Amino acid sequence: MDFATPDLCDDHPDHVSVCTGLSWQSYGGRSRFGGLIATVKCFEDNSRIKETLAEPGEGRVLVVDGGGSLRHALIGDLIASGAAELGWSGVIIRGACRDVDVLPTLDLGVFALGAVPIKSVRRGEGQVGLPLRFGGIDFIPGHFVYADANGVIAADRRLI
Repeated sequence: MDFATPDLCDDHPDHVSVCTGLSWQSYGGRSRFGGLIATVKCFEDNSRIKETLAEPGEGRVLVVDGGGSLRHALIGDLIASGAAELGWSGVIIRGACRDVDVLPTLDLGVFALGAVPIKSVRRGEGQVGLPLRFGGIDFIPGHFVYADANGVIAADRRLI
């Protein structure tokens, strides 16, 4: 996927929203990725993330509202490896990840707010397919998201 989010913003100003106020870190093997949005909302429990990423990805991006918690990682090498094999383009987590030595070896974009070595709790909690709002914008399932070193943007239509 070859694009730059500044160019997408310039070329499609009426169709993009820019996620602001969050310091994204790129941990995955893809530093630039985008696709159709799928969503999970959870807090320190990655049960729904694991279930969702076990489905065929078809180039989608999973956007996760983890409440901004950096106390428990919501994705690590095992879940990310499976997601890459199933064709997910990337994962954007308002929360933490782990296994940051392995994530760059995977063909998957992983943006998170930080890393922490402790795994998620598993209580079977979380919600799938909801519109999410963070960073001043809405992430709506069926819309599109693009991420690169410049930041994260959402769009109401495919831009590339």
